[in-house]
Amino acid sequence: MGAGRLLHLVRAPAAAPAGPLRGHPQPHSRVRLPATPAAGMRRVAVSCSGSGSGSGPADEEGMTYKGAGVDIDAGTELVRRIRKLAPGIGGFGGLYPHGDEYLVAGTDGVGTKLKLAFETGIHDTIGIDLVAMSVNDIVTSGAKPLFFLDYYATSKLDVDLAEKVIKGIVDGCQQSNCILLGGETAEMPDFYKEGEYDLSGFAVGAVKKDKVIDGKSIVEGDVLIGLPSSGVHSNGFSLARRVLDKSGLSLTDPLPRNDGVTTTVGEALMAPTVIYVKQVLDIISKGGVKGLAHITGGGFTDNIPRVFPKGLGAKIVTGSWQVLPVFEWLQQVGKIEDAEMLRTFNMGVGMVLVVSKDAADRILEESSPAYRIGEVIQGEGVQYI
Repeated sequence: MGAGRLLHLVRAPAAAPAGPLRGHPQPHSRVRLPATPAAGMRRVAVSCSGSGSGSGPADEEGMTYKGAGVDIDAGTELVRRIRKLAPGIGGFGGLYPHGDEYLVAGTDGVGTKLKLAFETGIHDTIGIDLVAMSVNDIVTSGAKPLFFLDYYATSKLDVDLAEKVIKGIVDGCQQSNCILLGGETAEMPDFYKEGEYDLSGFAVGAVKKDKVIDGKSIVEGDVLIGLPSSGVHSNGFSLARRVLDKSGLSLTDPLPRNDGVTTTVGEALMAPTVIYVKQVLDIISKGGVKGLAHITGGGFTDNIPRVFPKGLGAKIVTGSWQVLPVFEWLQQVGKIEDAEMLRTFNMGVGMVLVVSKDAADRILEESSPAYRIGEVIQGEGVQYI
């Protein structure tokens, strides 16, 4: 994003803009503005397609995310070091005090799911994924998304292709009740392969200070409720693509499944990420919600504990929700251990709510389909039973 346009957005008056802004293609640049947030965000979201440095070839028994090139532990270590430079980061969204509200910001991409977009030719939903990854993060604070900005980079601009991608972004914004306020198109010759592009996005929302969801009131015995995902969403694709290679199937082959539904492998993997904003805000408005975790990279194991006060953890009852056929196929073909699956993929649950015992039954009834997947316990981390 060019410096001039970014600074213009930051300094713009609070009144509604005349219309969305989009910069002209220009050389790649990056601007980092100083800020003094009340609380910051930093998600470990490594996206890598390298060969990795696992103990053996990726096609041996027990395929892993690290063996596919993504080291979650290294990402966690980076966050630990960044915390020394910018204390307060670590939440799903960054909170900035503004009057009687917090502005809540989040940023993300869609990782190597883009590789499958290039191979399948499905470009009109990848923008939904892009919006989802950021707005689902900021809604965990109870924030209503206000606007979204995108960054689209390519070596040679294909206007028709870019239009498809941005249409998906607009669709995602409509699902989130926010607007596409602006964006950046960067044309960088020789940087990307022909026909390929990269995406990133940035969302800002707002929540009243006395309504923020911060997990501080969570206690032992609170209930964990899972909202279903549509599939892999936008994390774990470096491993998923390795499994696909090993399977010998093409993206147009039917996904092996026993529920009688015909879905191709490509359709299953490219299913757009669920945008939970409207559903979650409605649930929050009725009371009882103490914390929320967006299940992205790190799966249940790394994301759920992020919302707990120190000393508390989660007990998850495996088998209490529907695991989608795409995950069963990935695990079977890749011979992936249960622990690795639960730390890499969402396993059919894309958002977890931590709610009071008194509110749990009502929320489950009103939010169907939803799953009671566990409870808060003493002791940190996640236990699976």
